Amino acid sequence: MNSMSSVKKSMFTAVCIALCVVLPMAFHGVKNAGSVFSPMHLPVYVCGLICGWPYGLLCGLAGPLLSSLLTGMPPVSYLPPMMIELAVYGTVSGLLMTFLHTGKTYADLYVSLVAAMLAGRLLAGFSRALIFAHGSYSLHAWVVGYFVTSLPGTIIHLAVIPSIVVALMKSRLVPQRYGA
Repeated sequence: MNSMSSVKKSMFTAVCIALCVVLPMAFHGVKNAGSVFSPMHLPVYVCGLICGWPYGLLCGLAGPLLSSLLTGMPPVSYLPPMMIELAVYGTVSGLLMTFLHTGKTYADLYVSLVAAMLAGRLLAGFSRALIFAHGSYSLHAWVVGYFVTSLPGTIIHLAVIPSIVVALMKSRLVPQRYGA
């Protein structure tokens, strides 16, 4: 995965950041669809998995910020913890793809994806509890918000994201992970 040029990684990241603005717009026409399906998370995960942690970090920070500035989604009050969550998603997925080599692409993708999901939710919850909603954020609110409400989106992400990455590899838009 290291054979992509920095220009190609930058272009891919820019497309993922644009998707962070466009995908939520498609979902927010339905009440609570954004929090249920988490459409902005998808391009951040894909960016981290394909381009690596620095690009995933950038996508996780810039995507929600740009979306908030252009569309008002997410609202400014929710923006900081969401930026932390998505930045962790992009960073952890990219780091694990760099250092994890099981010999099986899908295994690497799933381990990286699940670990990133857990790390992002943990750090976003801690940031809300300790900084952004100190004293008014509970364990119950964290579990409901980050695991129960978003369960459909999590299932969709686990089903779709590895296949998207593998399809991009097979189409030779991004380098193969193992062999040709």
